[in-house]
Amino acid sequence: MCFDHDSRPPIPEIAGGALDGQRETLTAADGTRVLAFRARPAAASGNGVVILPDVRGLHPYYEELALRFAERGIEALAIDWFGRTAPDDDRSEGFEYLPHVMQTTWAGIGTDIAAGVAGLRDAAEGETGPGAVFTLGFCMGGRMSFLAGTLGLDLAGVIGFYGTLMGPWRNDAPEPVAEAGRIGSPVLGLFGGADAAITPEAIAAFDAALTDADTEHRLVTYPGAPHSFFDRKAAEFADASAAAWGETLAFIATNGAGEA
Repeated sequence: MCFDHDSRPPIPEIAGGALDGQRETLTAADGTRVLAFRARPAAASGNGVVILPDVRGLHPYYEELALRFAERGIEALAIDWFGRTAPDDDRSEGFEYLPHVMQTTWAGIGTDIAAGVAGLRDAAEGETGPGAVFTLGFCMGGRMSFLAGTLGLDLAGVIGFYGTLMGPWRNDAPEPVAEAGRIGSPVLGLFGGADAAITPEAIAAFDAALTDADTEHRLVTYPGAPHSFFDRKAAEFADASAAAWGETLAFIATNGAGEA
């Protein structure tokens, strides 16, 4: 598991920055029901982000993260992975996520990501949708966010927090290193230096593959930080978390439709 059940994003709230946040249901191209949480900003920057969760699916961590983006002018939509297999929308502590993770496929995940991007771009009546859309994922979602750049979704950028880069995963999702030449968007990768699952060699290989493909990218490693360091409970890694959040906002501002 990427985080503990009671983990939350280490980002201060900005009172009044978000108009609202609520769950909704999207429909993927294959008819699958995709659970989502949308947070709308009070003052939109023109940028939006589709949040791709870890193995737990649409956990409260990601709903809160969507609100933190909205408070900073970035419309956010967090999606779930398990519409094809889970019997309901409950992703609370008792949800046994692993059997559902093992039934996911890259084809299904890619279809759900596309639904999330389209859903984020669909503006409510009388409103304008974000002009620039990013994907942002954590752990499982980090790998999938990098791969989202291969889906032809006209993304302004793809962001991954400690997404694995090489080797097999729990489903058939390919290696981001092997797919680097097909990633059609700028890349931001954020990693923990003490994360045994993502070695310096893997990060170097991803860097080289993106460089060979002439893909704009920035890969940052925080020395001593473990996997899942971006957590309010992990006070000893607060500096790394603050730096990673700053990198994320700067990447969106640089590659997006306006100042984030």
